Amino acid sequence: MRQAILAWQGDEEMTERRTTRRYDLSLPIIIRGPAHRALDPQQGKTRDISTRGLYFVVDQKMESGSQLDMTLTLPSEVTRGSDVFVRALGRVIRVERRMEDGSARMGVAAVIERYDIIRGEAARA
Repeated sequence: MRQAILAWQGDEEMTERRTTRRYDLSLPIIIRGPAHRALDPQQGKTRDISTRGLYFVVDQKMESGSQLDMTLTLPSEVTRGSDVFVRALGRVIRVERRMEDGSARMGVAAVIERYDIIRGEAARA
């Protein structure tokens, strides 16, 4: 397994801390809060993703530490078949305000605690 760790070491040195490979993928994502908070779903786009975490951009503010229920769509162009949905549970670890196309958006880094892969046909059933 690739060991990648980014840590601050003095003036200008950084060490990569990620332990899994990260892929630059812009995918549609739907984010829901935990069931007991009944938040309206938010739509966004991923910037990058790995098996342990992801970074996505949404319009509304999220709080660090918040639990998330996320659904990503892997389109048929990526899967070379039908659309595949990834349902993931995770937690926000960092939130940053960013300008994108002239408007303020929220960049969110989240850790994935659990995920299930659902084929497109099964998701419609």
